[in-house]
This record gives sequence, structure tokens and C-alpha cells, in this order.
Amino acid sequence: MKIVKKTRAFLKLNMKMKLLLIESFCHLGRARYLKSIPFSKVAPSLGKQMKETTFTLNASNKEELACISKAIDIASHYTFWESQCLVKAIAGMKMLEKRKIESTLYLGTAKDEKGELIAHAWLRSGPFYISGAEVMGRFTTVAKFAKEIGGNELEKDGSV
Repeated sequence: MKIVKKTRAFLKLNMKMKLLLIESFCHLGRARYLKSIPFSKVAPSLGKQMKETTFTLNASNKEELACISKAIDIASHYTFWESQCLVKAIAGMKMLEKRKIESTLYLGTAKDEKGELIAHAWLRSGPFYISGAEVMGRFTTVAKFAKEIGGNELEKDGSV
């Protein structure tokens, strides 16, 4: 019965959200694959290391950012693989890159209650956090990657 309810809910969504959910599901799968590769090989595709994109609000992107954030969050609950913070952040970055929207992916570390080292990733575009914002305050940023658009790295290296 649960699958029938979920299917009905999906079918009631507007076409834009359906397509975003399918796209985010695919990007989550790709990002999960990238997580299995040594990070030193993946890092160059994430953008300029230790740089940030602007915090300036681009009002025309506000609705798009909210929809992408929501789609990634929803789709991540239905993947057959682990889709936690880093996977969500990479998927979001790729979805924004496709739409020529700049973003910054952050990596942070902290200690948990047992004193064990833990890591977290989150994604920001302008002043909005696309993924991982709920616990980012607990973490110390150790790396960041700026995916700049327009006359910057995207046009220089031709990646999409």
C-alpha cells in the first residue's frame, strides 16, 4: 500500500517537479559513484579549491534554488544507495552548474559525542544553502570548492 500512495503522490506533482526529482535521482547516483573514487581525482571537478562564490542574492534564481534543494532532499530518501551530505552536495552542484548557477561546496570536520572525528559537506549558492545546512554550524570548514560560472572556469575548461 505504501508504494501505491507514493506513486500517487508523485503523479500529482507538476511536471517541473517530476523532472527535477528524476534529474536529482540521476545526479545522486553519479555523485555516489564519484564518492567511490579517490577524492584527489574528484576534487578538480568540484571547482576552484579554497575559493568561494559570491553571497550576493540573484533574485531570479531564488525559486530554482528552492526547487532543486527540495528535489535533492526528497530523491535522496528513495535511492538504493547511501545519499548523505557529500553525495547531496555534489549532486546539487552539478544540477546548479547545468543551469549556469554558481555554488560553493564546503567540507568540514568536528568531533562527535564520543570524541571521534566526523565529517560533513554542504552546498551554498548566493545566500541560500541547498543541502547540509541543518548541522553545518557544528563543523569547522577544512575545504571549499567554488564552481564559478560566466567567464570563469566553466568556460575555460568546457565542463558541463
